[in-house]
Amino acid sequence: MSWDLLLWLLALCALLALVVQLLRFLRADGDLTLLWAEWQGRRPEWELTDMVVWVTGASSGIGEELAYQLSKLGVSLVLSSRRVHELERVKRRCLENGNLKGKDILILPLDLTNRSSHEMATKAVLQEFGKIDILVNNGGVSQRSLCVDTSLDVYKELIEVNYLGTVSLTKCVLPHMIERKQGKIVTVTSLLGVISAPLSAGYCASKHALQGFFNTLRIELATYPGIIVSNICPGPVQSNIVKNALTEEVTKTTGSNADQSHKMAASRCVQLMLISMANDLKEVWIADQPFLLMAYLWQYMPTWAWWITDRLGKKRIENFKNGVDADSSYFKIWKTKYQ
Repeated sequence: MSWDLLLWLLALCALLALVVQLLRFLRADGDLTLLWAEWQGRRPEWELTDMVVWVTGASSGIGEELAYQLSKLGVSLVLSSRRVHELERVKRRCLENGNLKGKDILILPLDLTNRSSHEMATKAVLQEFGKIDILVNNGGVSQRSLCVDTSLDVYKELIEVNYLGTVSLTKCVLPHMIERKQGKIVTVTSLLGVISAPLSAGYCASKHALQGFFNTLRIELATYPGIIVSNICPGPVQSNIVKNALTEEVTKTTGSNADQSHKMAASRCVQLMLISMANDLKEVWIADQPFLLMAYLWQYMPTWAWWITDRLGKKRIENFKNGVDADSSYFKIWKTKYQ
């Protein structure tokens, strides 16, 4: 075999490998490191069993689904949110479908804006279970309104709930983890903590703030390698987050019941979250295309990302004013072309 032929074969193999990876990426629903961990990494059923896991925002959406999947792994659960009756419903289903007994699940009502109650809540968990292995900061609220129309009280509420409430609870749990020299702090931020989108200025700001805080905290805890700080950045996921999103006034939510079939199922999102937790990944992006692609563009090709976002943003605002779900239309276009 001549050298020229060998080089051509190597180049062809490299091109085929590139095409295969591109096709895999077009169908991906998580960043490449996360998907590698799903394929070759440690399994949640090996790593998370017998831990005490505290989940905020556990009464619906990602937090609710996380409770269900964790209940099958044999962990002790602390479920927190403001809606006690919803937490009781989640607990009952965990007991019905999981591997836990009543004593393994603590219902702990919690208001993230009531920061003075967070230390007492932390003490209640430690009194009940003696330790906190994983804190999942999942509680939060979203927004759908134009910046120019939005009251400053809305931005204040978003910062109080999403950012300051999460930071406050983390600071209450952190001394316990430092004393034990181990633990996991898992914060559900958002893909909008990495990129930005119109109609969510206050929400994006709060999620960017979380990214900055926990990235800094991770560095400060470098002398405690047993304490893992993880940021989970989901894209659109099936939940009530849009329905409960704030609008122009803090007392008004969207109440939207729009079709969510284009969004990722909460069960898949949580499955990937558990993979991240089992493998101690520092930051993961969980989203279907084209939202995942936009995150990569913002990270590695910001000029192109701005060009695309400017054009999509105008359409999104137009659709919002006309009562159309912009994210749904983008996903349907992508699905028609590439899937």
